[in-house]
Amino acid sequence: MSLIKLNNITKTYQMGEVEVNALKGVDLELKKGSFISFVGPSGSGKTTLLNLIGCLDKPTTGEVFINDVKINRLDRKQAAKFRGENIGFIFQNFNLMPVLTVYENVEYPLIMVQNVPLDERKKRILELLKKVGMIDQKDKYPNQISGGQKQRVAVARALVSNPKLVLADEPTANLDHESAFKVMGIMHQMKNEFGTTFIFSTHDMKIVGEAEIVYTLEDGIITGKKIQEGEN
Repeated sequence: MSLIKLNNITKTYQMGEVEVNALKGVDLELKKGSFISFVGPSGSGKTTLLNLIGCLDKPTTGEVFINDVKINRLDRKQAAKFRGENIGFIFQNFNLMPVLTVYENVEYPLIMVQNVPLDERKKRILELLKKVGMIDQKDKYPNQISGGQKQRVAVARALVSNPKLVLADEPTANLDHESAFKVMGIMHQMKNEFGTTFIFSTHDMKIVGEAEIVYTLEDGIITGKKIQEGEN
């Protein structure tokens, strides 16, 4: 069953007097529970595509559906609510709050977006921190842990609200080789356990190999689709 549908999507930005066509007539349909990568050079449209799917931006023309909801028609308040209830984000620079502990960083989405009772919050947070191997670091602050550990915390934070979809823009760009593969392994584990759909962008061709389906973008167009070993 499809989770995401994009119909004839275009996205145009005005850069001074220059018009930039970031996406040009993109059609895409992605199944629930997929592990997908967008690859392509800088400026190919990867981040723009993630932002549209993530309800962070709207297309210039075309329609974006997630779980049959036409998200490009949502106003700002509706879009924020939809993101909070359906989408988790993992960022290249981790985006952890330095004044919060590991535990508090994972807890933050539940406090800000969802009215989850304290006991349920605690259960979810501790369970996820255990799964990502960070339970023993829960009282530390971001400046006290490594980059790989920060990204594990970011994965837990993205999953704590039980999203249907997790989007990750270059999630391993600031990690060493070993940490990058550990983070990807955790994401695979979470996908298999919870049925979460993961979509990530990357320049790293070794990391691309971790995806089940790879879409190649060039100049705002999807130029290729590769189904990799292990995907039905």
